[in-house]
Amino acid sequence: MSLLSLIAALLLEQVQPLSSRKYLLAWLSGYVEYFQRNFNAGHLKHGRVAWVLAVLLPLLLVGGLYYLLLGFHPLFALALNVLVLYLTMGFRQFSHYYTDIHLALRDKQPDRARELLGDWLGKSCSELSNEEVARVTIEQALICSHRNVFGVVFWFVIFMMLGMGPIGAVLYRMALFLYNRWGLHDEAEFGNFGVFARRAYHVMEWMPLRLTAVTFAIVGNFEDTAYCWRNQAANWPDPEAGILLASGAGSLGVKLGQTIVQDQQPVFRPELGTGDEADADFMQSAIGLVWRAMLFQLVALLLLTVANLLG
Repeated sequence: MSLLSLIAALLLEQVQPLSSRKYLLAWLSGYVEYFQRNFNAGHLKHGRVAWVLAVLLPLLLVGGLYYLLLGFHPLFALALNVLVLYLTMGFRQFSHYYTDIHLALRDKQPDRARELLGDWLGKSCSELSNEEVARVTIEQALICSHRNVFGVVFWFVIFMMLGMGPIGAVLYRMALFLYNRWGLHDEAEFGNFGVFARRAYHVMEWMPLRLTAVTFAIVGNFEDTAYCWRNQAANWPDPEAGILLASGAGSLGVKLGQTIVQDQQPVFRPELGTGDEADADFMQSAIGLVWRAMLFQLVALLLLTVANLLG
């Protein structure tokens, strides 16, 4: 059921991208804002209670609905799996920005590419060169592909194997959402309220992030990926994101990272990867890498399913 659900959700998203996702995010923002407003007293224990309650309610709703539908007929449960994945997973959540930036660079429209990248990141990119635009766009795509696809797939499959339905996908996306809303605030603004959200997300990311990096190595340049992962990932400000970016850069044979200028200030970033400088062609290669990684994981899941049936 896991494999069928994943394939159906991916195909559905390609045929009919979800246009109302912003309304779902707006509702979710209001939902977590309620817990923040009523529980945030600046202490770790308050953040822990708020996180558990905010996550538990959607999990109980989805889990209860899954078992209810499964009791009627497995096809109803399959439909719920597809719906949950359709809402929580997908390339189209970020690919429209990536595609438009790629086309702008290919059509010699650097100002348009910088504007689109700025909209995507939520910060000015007007001072970036063409190479820097390509480099930052590839970095953002690698991170988004993991958070919107591979991380969701990992936890969905794990919880499906445990017989708990699609709650793994919901759990991962809720952990990511709360990390972005609570975990990224500094103590001066939020106290220790966001500490638990940050810790919980890092725990959930440990295994799927490394699986994504290993998958990049298998479908890309294995030797360069291993080298970059081992020697460069820890230098990135966020070591976990460093693993993902270093492995992606090594798989593609492209240089990522490096210092850029934003808001008239240099942003110092270590160099990641080996090989050539980033450009529009490497942007196309990055998309190919992500799709190969997705196909590899689906084939691996198919083999596990067949082995389980034969066993």
